[in-house]
Amino acid sequence: MVGGRRVGMGVCADESVVSVHWASCGVGVCAEDVIVDGGRLGGEQPVDLAGDGINGGGDRMLGAAKQLIGAVVDLLYPRNCQFCRQPLAEQERGVICSTCLEQVKWIKPPCCQRCALPFVGAVSDTFECGYCKDLKLHFQRGVAACLATGIVLESIHHFKYHRRMYFGWHLADWMITAGRERVDWARVDAVVPVPLHPRKKREREFNQAEYLAEAVGKTFQRPVWNRVLRRVRDTPTQTHLDALQRRENLRGAFALRKTAVVRGKRLLLVDDVFTTGATLDACATVLTRAGATEVTVLTVARGAYV
Repeated sequence: MVGGRRVGMGVCADESVVSVHWASCGVGVCAEDVIVDGGRLGGEQPVDLAGDGINGGGDRMLGAAKQLIGAVVDLLYPRNCQFCRQPLAEQERGVICSTCLEQVKWIKPPCCQRCALPFVGAVSDTFECGYCKDLKLHFQRGVAACLATGIVLESIHHFKYHRRMYFGWHLADWMITAGRERVDWARVDAVVPVPLHPRKKREREFNQAEYLAEAVGKTFQRPVWNRVLRRVRDTPTQTHLDALQRRENLRGAFALRKTAVVRGKRLLLVDDVFTTGATLDACATVLTRAGATEVTVLTVARGAYV
């Protein structure tokens, strides 16, 4: 469940998402009122826009309101694939068609048990890649659903930076698929999202890791602890930094909230992308130093950094 809705059934309609919709287009719409089956009802607009029987002023206002709502629905929940622009079939959920979804490059074993880097060749046992062996990492396992290329990376950017919330459930579905296959849920007590600095969260108006963590927690029936970690230092962007620079950039950037208790807990740390692992390891360091016995990492995508 995501915000009271099954994963794969459209964007969650909790307050944070509605506020994002308001900021994006100036109109507040509750998705639960207008969205059925991934943004379409029987393959048609989920709102009647025909305007039958419009005669008086009140009817004209009603017709105008319907048109406005229809425009918002078109904006927030498009009926065409957002990559090839072909009409979505009635049975297709979300905003990406089945043909384009075939481009997703899923990560399957064999891959590094720490960073999920795929390995080309025959490996019969779990292994750590050379990159992870050279680092003292504070999480025990890493799972990523797919490679951060093509439509996966574009979907993340649309969701994360442009507030196109309708990409969110695709990301959640990919993450949940990987989590179902490769996470040992008997070893997970709670789900913890990577926090944003308050300034950055105000700018984006939501935290993509919290959105994904809520989807994962509700699907696998684990509590989501949003108020365990906090970002205490607003670090510069890491896009152009190498692995060592990223780790130095994040030194002291995260802290445990005063009310948080993680001692003896086995935690699943959630973020959108694993690139060098610097952000995830910085968070895992705080958690393990506070007494967490085990940290597993789950992300939508694995960046091709190493």
